[in-house]
Amino acid sequence: MNLMTTPKPKTSADMTVGGTMKALVYQGPGKKALEDRPKPEIKASTDAIVKITRTTICGTDLHILKGDVPACKPGTILGHEGVGIIEQVGPAVTAFKEGDHVLISCVSACGKCEYCRKQMYSHCTTGGWILGNKIDGTQAEFVRIPYADMSLYPIPDGADEEALVMLSDILPTGFECGVLNGKVAPGSVVAIVGAGPIGLATLLTAQFYSPAEIIMIDLDDNRLEVAKCFGATTTINSTDGKALETVMKATGGRGVDTAIEAVGIPATFELCQKLVTAGGTIANIGVHGKKVDLHLEELWDRNISITTRLVDTITIPMLFKTVGSKKIDPKRLITHRFRLEKILDAYETFENAAKTKALKVIIEA
Repeated sequence: MNLMTTPKPKTSADMTVGGTMKALVYQGPGKKALEDRPKPEIKASTDAIVKITRTTICGTDLHILKGDVPACKPGTILGHEGVGIIEQVGPAVTAFKEGDHVLISCVSACGKCEYCRKQMYSHCTTGGWILGNKIDGTQAEFVRIPYADMSLYPIPDGADEEALVMLSDILPTGFECGVLNGKVAPGSVVAIVGAGPIGLATLLTAQFYSPAEIIMIDLDDNRLEVAKCFGATTTINSTDGKALETVMKATGGRGVDTAIEAVGIPATFELCQKLVTAGGTIANIGVHGKKVDLHLEELWDRNISITTRLVDTITIPMLFKTVGSKKIDPKRLITHRFRLEKILDAYETFENAAKTKALKVIIEA
């Protein structure tokens, strides 16, 4: 009788348990490092482990590094955007299986709590924006995704996965927090303050609603030139401090119907308060780490609305279709590409965008 048994071949699920991976780790304000970290493991039955193929850096990651997001503690792996291949799923995951190519939403949603039932996924009581903030994120070789059925999207065969990285966060953020909250409408006049990646994503998606004018305001001539190529009708370099004067002259002293703040500093929000016309809307997108003055002494009788929002990513399915039909091309936002082992160089490039002309950087794991 042969008592020897043939070892069972290892599955990919077995291989995700144990071992190490490379990951970009937040070490406190102003500090980050590429480290060897343990590979993630399934913690809940609704989890999935995703092998990252491409990720990116967001302006919010820079806010974390400045210390503007105290919820993110030192030791956290950064990143909340990306695409990849499912390595392992928990027993309660029914919509996905090992080997599926998926888009990772920047927001995790249980689908059951009071806020999820209102489609306010960003305020999910056990999820929300937790990736790269309260739990380890996507700037690594592997990531654990909670509530996989609600927080992942299948990538169709033949889709450009590099372009789809832009659907994890910046396109839905620009569209939901800027365009939808800002009530952009046909024939309206829109000002977007900030021509960084999020401002440009807002510019791309604002054109779904055919506004008469889209005015882009920034300090960087290169980004303003890109904005022109993306469809801005007017661009204004605000270095001279005359942006308000220029907009008022262009609108006959009326101002704009929608002023979208896409930077996250006091000066740009204050500018939006001065740009908006009576009955208009200020839509804030920027991540603010400092106090901002609200000038009610000037606005109390202006019939304006001020909106704030953290992206809920409810528009990802629609944006998938617009990208698939070539209505918009988010790949135009990508300017630089790096391997994961060079992610510190990627951060330096992204942080010095005025010099490097960087918009979005793609990081291949």
